[in-house]
Amino acid sequence: MQQKLHIKVGDTVKVLSGESVGQEGKILTIDKKKLRAVVEGVNMIKRHTKPSAADPQGGIVEREASIHISNLMVVHNGVASRTGRRMNDKGKLVRYSKKSGEEIK
Repeated sequence: MQQKLHIKVGDTVKVLSGESVGQEGKILTIDKKKLRAVVEGVNMIKRHTKPSAADPQGGIVEREASIHISNLMVVHNGVASRTGRRMNDKGKLVRYSKKSGEEIK
């Protein structure tokens, strides 16, 4: 069974360590097996591509590489915060910000 993560696709996150430390961006994809996520505008790499039917020119393409999820922290209301899980008033398990105590949508 896959473990639950503290981040979801679409969350705004802040990078805690590595070359892109301090940068913020939106999560585009998550690989639950490798525990890695691709964040918009963070950890940019240059990829040398061969010419193909889709890209007849080929050349060097700059794109985002994945980053380990332990280096990411959810940003809620403009502030990076740890997250927890608790039952809401409707009996559903929801994520909340440990800094503000508010539920994360």
